[in-house]
Amino acid sequence: MAPLYDKLLAPQASEARIIDLLFHVPHGAVDRRVKGKIADAVPGEVGTFEVRTMAHKPGPPGRAKSPYRVLVEDETAEISLVWFNASRVRMEALLPVGETRFISGTIEIRDGQLQMVHPERVLDAAGLARQPPFEPIYGLTAGLYPRALIKAAEAALERLPDFAEWIDPALLKRENWPSFSSALRSLHRPPTLSDIVPMAPARLRLAYDELLAGQLALLLMRARMKREAGASRTGDGHLVKAMLAALPFTLTEGQKQALTDIKRDLASPERMLRLLQGDVGSGKTVVALMAMTMAVEAGWQAALMAPTEILARQHYERLKPLADQAGITIALLTGRDKGAGRAQTLAGLADGSIQFAIGTHALFQEAVTFHRLGLAVIDEQHRFGVHQRLALSKKGEAVDVLVMTATPIPRTLVLTYFGDMDVSVIREKPAGRKPIETRTIALERLSEVANGLGRALASGQRVYWICPLVEESEDLDLAAAQERFEDLQKIYGTEVGLVHGQMKGTEKDLAMAHFAAGRTRILVATTVVEVGVDVPEATIMVIEHAERFGLSQLHQLRGRVGRGAERSSCILLFGNLGEIGRARLETMRSTNDGFEIAEQDLKLRGEGDVLGTRQSGMPGFRLAVPEKHGELLAIARDDAKNILAHDPRLETPRGEAVRTLLYLFERDEAIRLIRAG
Repeated sequence: MAPLYDKLLAPQASEARIIDLLFHVPHGAVDRRVKGKIADAVPGEVGTFEVRTMAHKPGPPGRAKSPYRVLVEDETAEISLVWFNASRVRMEALLPVGETRFISGTIEIRDGQLQMVHPERVLDAAGLARQPPFEPIYGLTAGLYPRALIKAAEAALERLPDFAEWIDPALLKRENWPSFSSALRSLHRPPTLSDIVPMAPARLRLAYDELLAGQLALLLMRARMKREAGASRTGDGHLVKAMLAALPFTLTEGQKQALTDIKRDLASPERMLRLLQGDVGSGKTVVALMAMTMAVEAGWQAALMAPTEILARQHYERLKPLADQAGITIALLTGRDKGAGRAQTLAGLADGSIQFAIGTHALFQEAVTFHRLGLAVIDEQHRFGVHQRLALSKKGEAVDVLVMTATPIPRTLVLTYFGDMDVSVIREKPAGRKPIETRTIALERLSEVANGLGRALASGQRVYWICPLVEESEDLDLAAAQERFEDLQKIYGTEVGLVHGQMKGTEKDLAMAHFAAGRTRILVATTVVEVGVDVPEATIMVIEHAERFGLSQLHQLRGRVGRGAERSSCILLFGNLGEIGRARLETMRSTNDGFEIAEQDLKLRGEGDVLGTRQSGMPGFRLAVPEKHGELLAIARDDAKNILAHDPRLETPRGEAVRTLLYLFERDEAIRLIRAG
């Protein structure tokens, strides 16, 4: 069974620990109390009754598939218990005729008679005494059954010690929270149904523990990175001036403010750790370019890392003419580069003749050495976790780090995941950007939408057509995209291109290049185009089965249009709409503000989806629910600061208890940082 528990409890391909079993808290409970009589039973609900066995009715001989029935009664009515593939010997031992038993299961009515198929519990008086009144319901994985998990959790509770308290006594008293071990016992053996809801005292206490562990780890990491003395990187301004002159537009107030923050960080002897948040199309790349120019002007190299080859190539093509104009040498390095070209780039990075390096995570492999790396910029931060932040910063002497995200992140999550960073936010869009008109249309009208694109194409516009996510299978996604590509080709012929995740990098680049150059004018795509791809002539975004996408993803996709001077529109084609799907599409219609959308997305989906943590291996929460427990985060943040201010090496009795907390929540990497520091 171990691999099943690992899969359920330790999704990052590690082995599950006993504490992970206890952190897998129930999401509901079944009421197993004996209440009322058989006559009070409600069909479709679970009932538990005290009954007397009247008669056994096995199926006719030779018909193994016939049900085995046992008739039981109390003083108000009778009910038939039904089993399939049951042995008579076992049944008669379980329910001896004339004896009293306690049964529990879902009530049904068949042919006007009450029945219970495969009762979940058949107990004698001693068994009932051991049965918890509320039985927890756990999330499961294929092959793992509820009884097995309940048994395992019970065995884990038996081994749960009482730990020294790490929460501030005043806070514990004020909130009236139980101890850590009592809280876990109360969730796995709930005295009432209200004891397992997210706002129950036991759950609040454990959510706080998880948030406190996370904040301590981030602050310890920040202290470590800040302690590695930085270098003051200031130049005389000549390159920055040349770069500003090369830009075909003036900077917005938000961009100027972000650059003021970055300039101050670069000048400081402490290392920069800054998160730059901006909505889709707010001009973060220009801010990164200016920051990199500042570093080069001060005599250092700068690197920009993007999550995909398409994006790295696009950054390179956009920045190269500007760098050339300002007299800065620039090179591109991706996993695809081979041979002499790659060797030349590596040599240029090592001897310092290349000042700007643009690339994918290939930039930070062992083989790559920089002559004097001073600034690392990471695009689309949520694809890179804390460990990559550390690896990256080791490529030079106390490298300054600027990370950018085009996915506006709700305030609580910024603190949770990027609490080791200072934050700059660009809220406004560059001048001349027009809002994108968003319409929702039922899928039945798909052919109408497809045929209607002709008018837009005739006036020189370009169209993205995004195909839906089909389950979690790339093969099915591909089939859906292929089919739509062929349908649109029947109408528009060679004007239709296709790009999807299973193409080779070179094929993807070619498909994108043809679209950018106008050789194809409708690009059918899976969500590969979500991040950063920039074709100013594209003015229409069609998203099929929009209800299958998260809000932030819809907003990202919409942001691929509206990048030129023309008016743009986004058409959301929807199939069957549930409540959440309807709320998402309504939000998309009513606002273009990514920060508002991010807050709404958090309410509808939860933090893991908003940040892409499901794919990226960043820690999702097990006990804290940010949209419900967000208020606790600020308290945890202040407490973590307080603990480390008074006991930076965690050596006092409370500090020792805090080490246990970090260990329990697998934040012990942070303890190693204390030792290393």
